[in-house]
Amino acid sequence: MTFLQLKSSGFRRCAGAIALASMLWAATPPARAQSPRADGTPAAKGKAADTTDDRENEKVPPPLTHYKGREIARTMHFTGAPWLIRDEREREERASEMIAALGVKPGQVVCDLGCGNGYHALMLSELVGKKGRVVAVDIQREMLALLEARAKEAKVENIKTMLSLPHDPKLEDNSLDLILLVDVYHEFSHPEHMLRAMRRALKKDGRIALVEFREEDLRVPIKPEHKMSKKQILTEFPPNGFKLVAEYDKLPWQHLMFFTRDDADEAGEKEKSPTSCPSPLTPAP
Repeated sequence: MTFLQLKSSGFRRCAGAIALASMLWAATPPARAQSPRADGTPAAKGKAADTTDDRENEKVPPPLTHYKGREIARTMHFTGAPWLIRDEREREERASEMIAALGVKPGQVVCDLGCGNGYHALMLSELVGKKGRVVAVDIQREMLALLEARAKEAKVENIKTMLSLPHDPKLEDNSLDLILLVDVYHEFSHPEHMLRAMRRALKKDGRIALVEFREEDLRVPIKPEHKMSKKQILTEFPPNGFKLVAEYDKLPWQHLMFFTRDDADEAGEKEKSPTSCPSPLTPAP
């Protein structure tokens, strides 16, 4: 079954799957529900790699409410999962165009961090192929259960689900060619912890693809706390060890910005040229 066929059938079945998912992990503390849509449309964000012991035993640092002048948005709840695979999403966001702009290659290991019910992870699984792997990470076990059900229906076997902690995505060091963050970074309650973990997880030439709704565009019908400006993004990523290498500005609602590890401080000198990025990306100045 293709991704588009799965999307059409999956939306109709998602309500029942949500009820099932909510029974799978009743002990998981519920995330605070909030719609990112300005019109109130519900949007939210498990057999996942088991981090039950981590959740019970690992002390999580106190969450932040603001970071570098920005209000941290509340995590979206899994009960809004049908909105993530709504029919009009492709028209509104042109997700297929965004995925194509990533330049993912067969055999790569990519991470969909904040994967929800797998809207992007299933597309990525086709691009990396049988020799590649998608690591799908989410903080809500119920979302991972929904993703796994959709992957099983599509007979997709190259997605590995991981249950994240608020401050630790549980990623292996030096293991990823790409980390995709779609409309999720602004919700991280521990941004510096997560940025450090992502930096460690990237291979030396690995990239982060950050997708966020444009704060600069008042026409984007998303609540302000669920948007980010380029200025704010550049206030947060470079000080945490990343450098901007390219941008894609053709999406209707969202920024797409590519970052790599900035190892200049460790190497003692600036690298002379940015990491190459797939056309038609605009190299960062």
